[in-house]
Amino acid sequence: MLDKSFLQMNTVFISILIEALPFVLIGVLIAGFIQMFVTEEMVARIMPKNKIGAVLFGAILGAIFPACECGIVPITRKLIEKGVPVFAAIPFMLTGPIINPVVLFSTYVAFGNRWEVMIYRGGLAMIVAILLGFILVVQFKNSKVLKNELGAVSLSPSNNEIAATVSLPKVSFYNKLKGTFVHAVEEFFSVGKYLVIGALIAASMQTYVKTSTLLEIGQGEVSSSLVMMGLAFILSLCSEADAFIASSFQSTFTIGSIVAFLVYGPMLDVKNVLMMLAAFKKKLVVSLVGYITILVLVGSLFL
Repeated sequence: MLDKSFLQMNTVFISILIEALPFVLIGVLIAGFIQMFVTEEMVARIMPKNKIGAVLFGAILGAIFPACECGIVPITRKLIEKGVPVFAAIPFMLTGPIINPVVLFSTYVAFGNRWEVMIYRGGLAMIVAILLGFILVVQFKNSKVLKNELGAVSLSPSNNEIAATVSLPKVSFYNKLKGTFVHAVEEFFSVGKYLVIGALIAASMQTYVKTSTLLEIGQGEVSSSLVMMGLAFILSLCSEADAFIASSFQSTFTIGSIVAFLVYGPMLDVKNVLMMLAAFKKKLVVSLVGYITILVLVGSLFL
């Protein structure tokens, strides 16, 4: 007879996968569309030349682009490949899963139609994304941040047709559409394995790490925010549903620590950190983890 905890872990693992897979599929399809239909010239035309303007543009674009934290990683990587600077692409990646109508409305409903939690969540997410963009302007202005081998369209004989269509000055809509799906499939298998590994780790941590232990630690103002951020990282919830979990902690934690949970989780959790490590160089991912942790923690203390 199987152990109860193992069955629980298996249930959590499957639920995380079912929750995340649709958004990953949408993400890789959009990444395939960008690969085949969006040119570097298009990106250059719409991207502000001013670095401050580019950071703000990326953050605002994410705010009006509904996406889950799983699906937005391949989109972000593809945008960087197409010429979007990292200091504009990362703010897009951070605001997309949080500041969109679905997530904000679910937050409003989860907290009993209270506007303040929704406003705090969206406001802190925007501030963190913009500040991080300005930091990246200095640290990564000329650095290569992508792992080039991930998700690249293979030039093997089976993909010669796609390679040829990319190089031609005029490509039919059919070939571009075909290339979109080919690229999406390759992208899905590239990032999918990291989603599975991340979901397995998250399920194991949810099953075997006692939440009560974390609650006992989080008694102070700083420690409560850190505990809630750690919980968000471990639970790896989808941003469309995490507000309903966060609302259950209202009687235990401060509003600042709850907002930290709502902002930190969609920006950093087990599964999307693994996906970022697969897409970006380790230096960028480590920097993102450090900066986001500090910015969210400090921001939560002001609420």
